[in-house]
Amino acid sequence: MSQRRPSPAVPALITVATVGVAAGAAYLARARQREIKGAVVNRVLERPAGRSSYQELAHSLESSGTHLTGRAARAADTHANRELLAHIIGIERWGQHRLSAALGKHPDQTGPYHGHRPPQDTTLADLQALITSTRAHTVDLARRLHTRPPSDDLTIQHNSLGPLTAKAWLRYLIHHADLESRKLRGAPQTETSSAAPATKL
Repeated sequence: MSQRRPSPAVPALITVATVGVAAGAAYLARARQREIKGAVVNRVLERPAGRSSYQELAHSLESSGTHLTGRAARAADTHANRELLAHIIGIERWGQHRLSAALGKHPDQTGPYHGHRPPQDTTLADLQALITSTRAHTVDLARRLHTRPPSDDLTIQHNSLGPLTAKAWLRYLIHHADLESRKLRGAPQTETSSAAPATKL
């Protein structure tokens, strides 16, 4: 009496079904992530920026730039601080490059930000000066957009966040620099006070 061999098609069917379920779940997860990202971008960037004029955004950039340069000025000369300052400057310059599309230019809307970072060996003093001049350039850019406002439906690609309006880009640059600069660390305080001498009785 011969034993009945299991059909080789059964594992194949199970595998195909499992892969199908996994692929479907991955697709739904990606779709859900896009929905969440879109909702966050709309709530944090697009809607608030849409209620602001370019003049108001320029003022916000200028005001937050004061705090930004203050934090940079107090930063200790460490590798971590220099890396952070170079990152902030690179992202802001990258954003300026992308925003030139709103003024009629045709920048690459796919490249990463790394090419806009200062060189690795840039000193802390030079980075502190660059933070100030870079933000001043963004303020000037916002004022030029006030003079020559782009169409409200013009969007410019952000590599992670997707298409953003020019106003949302400006708001993004404000918030990115503000959040990142809070991570800068100052030089440790040294104890200068000494104990008072004991009084003789």
